[in-house]
Amino acid sequence: MLQLKSAGVIYPNGVVGLKPTTLAFERRAFTVLLGLSGAGKSTLLRSLNHLFAPTSGSVVVDGLGTLEETDNLRKHRRQTAMIFQQHQLISRYTCLQNVLVGRLGHYSMWRTLFPFAKADRYLALDCLDRVGLLSQALQRVYNLSGGQQQRVGIARAIAQQPNLILADEPVASLDPETAHRVLGMLHEITKQDEIPTIVSLHQVDLAKAFADRIIGLNDGEVVFDGSPSELKESALDKIYERQTLVETDAYMPDAAA
Repeated sequence: MLQLKSAGVIYPNGVVGLKPTTLAFERRAFTVLLGLSGAGKSTLLRSLNHLFAPTSGSVVVDGLGTLEETDNLRKHRRQTAMIFQQHQLISRYTCLQNVLVGRLGHYSMWRTLFPFAKADRYLALDCLDRVGLLSQALQRVYNLSGGQQQRVGIARAIAQQPNLILADEPVASLDPETAHRVLGMLHEITKQDEIPTIVSLHQVDLAKAFADRIIGLNDGEVVFDGSPSELKESALDKIYERQTLVETDAYMPDAAA
């Protein structure tokens, strides 16, 4: 469905964000990108819709081809929803209005000057219902908690009726209990709708709980790619640069002392 082919990202200041990487992302899979801050998770994730365009290699989408072509990129972004850590909601808008923003890509420029169609309003309300916020539809989002705002972000994403969801640290700013609940909701919805979803996370426990596939990164490079059951301590050592202390005579007290 979606492939990175030797795709790498070097930022204008010369920093390597992602070393040349080849990966294929399958349909219906819930994939988690795992690693430290600066490991390359966000760079890899955002390269998939060219928010960070690869400086080498390419992104290939089934049915479209590479994203270097402007028309291909526009079509790909229209069918790709994005969920951000800081929600990226319009605070003065109501929950319903924010969710309807997810429908803008389906409208021509001139059509956006007119009210949303009734069918889109019903769809947005249904999406709010699915994340448990139908009763808050007319509340302005600045009145909501962080967890509720992220659920509005999920509702906006699924209102787009995407073929792919990219979520960049969607629960990093939430407490552990809320993070588990919000990520579980995203996982359940994307499984029900059979939308392939790629999520970057810091939390190993959440990755193990929800992922079909975990891709571990370190220093802009993939160092693990497998199922949660395959994520052993040795793999975590590579992802998080953990050092195992080898006890040798150099570290042992001198018995003769």
